[in-house]
Amino acid sequence: MGLSGLVNPYTITALDGVAYGLLLFVIAAGLTLIFGVAGVFSMAHGTLYLAGAYIAWQLADGGWVGLGLALAAAVLIGAVGGAGLAAAVRPLTDRPLDQVLATLGVAYIAADGFSTVFGAEPRSVDPPRALAGSVSLGGYQYPVYRLGFIAVAALIVVLLIWLVERSRVGAVVRAVVADPGMAAATGLRTRTTRAAVLVGGGVLAVTAGVLGAPVIGPAPGVDTTILVYSLIVCVVGGLGSIRGALLAALGVGQILTLGVALVPGAAAFVLAAAMLVALTVRHRPSLAGRPA
Repeated sequence: MGLSGLVNPYTITALDGVAYGLLLFVIAAGLTLIFGVAGVFSMAHGTLYLAGAYIAWQLADGGWVGLGLALAAAVLIGAVGGAGLAAAVRPLTDRPLDQVLATLGVAYIAADGFSTVFGAEPRSVDPPRALAGSVSLGGYQYPVYRLGFIAVAALIVVLLIWLVERSRVGAVVRAVVADPGMAAATGLRTRTTRAAVLVGGGVLAVTAGVLGAPVIGPAPGVDTTILVYSLIVCVVGGLGSIRGALLAALGVGQILTLGVALVPGAAAFVLAAAMLVALTVRHRPSLAGRPA
């Protein structure tokens, strides 16, 4: 059986689900680490994605230089945003409800600012011209950029898992999560580690906005949608778990694409049910794939 026998409209939709799921993972990975390490409930994470999408709309001009500038700006703005979040929530340590309200206020202010500056109309972002075409998969046309995005996102997955599970930085992070008091007693700077995770999470979210803008473009309300799906990924995957977030993101991606195509009315129910089960079963965060 050739490729044409294996590929059908549902296969293409499932491939879309992989792209969507990996995009959600890149966003949610930062959010799950922010909670798992820093203990911060950030409702402004979707705002960072939207900021990255608007950066891409402004700077990405269809060439590699424009994309490079957008990515550089994403790293800078994500770092500043993460550092600002760390400073804002520092007085609210161990006060999760106050953290939620404070970051939710930031998200609302930012959303109003985006609408004022960029307008209320949805914006489309073109991929680099070299990746703007489509390729035939078993007789079906599929965007080259989405295939490229899947490859880049897969690389990010590998790097994140290595960073958390195999590197010295990851060992420090795991130590801070396991026992902050003992980590501090051994000379580890727990406060600096938490702030660094917030910065890293911000960079991931804004970078995801730049890379994902041709897939989910900037528009009012996108920040809320991204935040909700990211929270579902974090809850279902286990707060603080990178591997869990990956599996959950891929699952959510399939529900939002293939699930909608097969059973349109049941997709939202399946997401809600999965989150309810996860909330019932899980009772503590985990890191680097350890079961909750």
